[in-house]
Amino acid sequence: MSRIGKLPIVIPAGVDVSIDGSTVTVKGPKGELSRTVHSNMIVEKDGATVTVKRPDDTKINRSLHGLTRTLIANMVYGVNEGFKKELEINGVGYRAAKQGNQLVMNIGYSHQVFMDEPEGITIEVPAPNKIVVLGADKQKVGQFAAEIREKRPPEPYKGKGIKYADEVIRRKEGKAGKGGK
Repeated sequence: MSRIGKLPIVIPAGVDVSIDGSTVTVKGPKGELSRTVHSNMIVEKDGATVTVKRPDDTKINRSLHGLTRTLIANMVYGVNEGFKKELEINGVGYRAAKQGNQLVMNIGYSHQVFMDEPEGITIEVPAPNKIVVLGADKQKVGQFAAEIREKRPPEPYKGKGIKYADEVIRRKEGKAGKGGK
């Protein structure tokens, strides 16, 4: 039995879960998320908990069991608490600002980099060198944060670029000094 898959998902107050066949819809204070789970998985709501069951122990059903439970648990957490990714910008003259619903970044190119705020995602810029991506959908938050980081990934020599707040950049030493033949 899957250790993760057999755990019940507790539905907090203010969150509503509805199951229509293989479609699970979760509504909460931070928004509404809907996902169609694999047709083999049996999703049941019992009072303030949701359980995920599998029909048999075939390899595909065992692998889908924990995944389905985690996806639904992330939807419940997302509409109640929300997900957050923090990014840091390092480099002389590198900075970010928010204009309307656009993220404007000066990151060492000859032009500014503009990124539109996708639907369901909120961007905050508390400081010129910090970007916070917020949203209810864990996958969208992570994907958009990755797209921001992709504009100028951190380099190993000076550490310039955009990195996650909890990311550690492995630094390299520069070229060896004078010498030679």
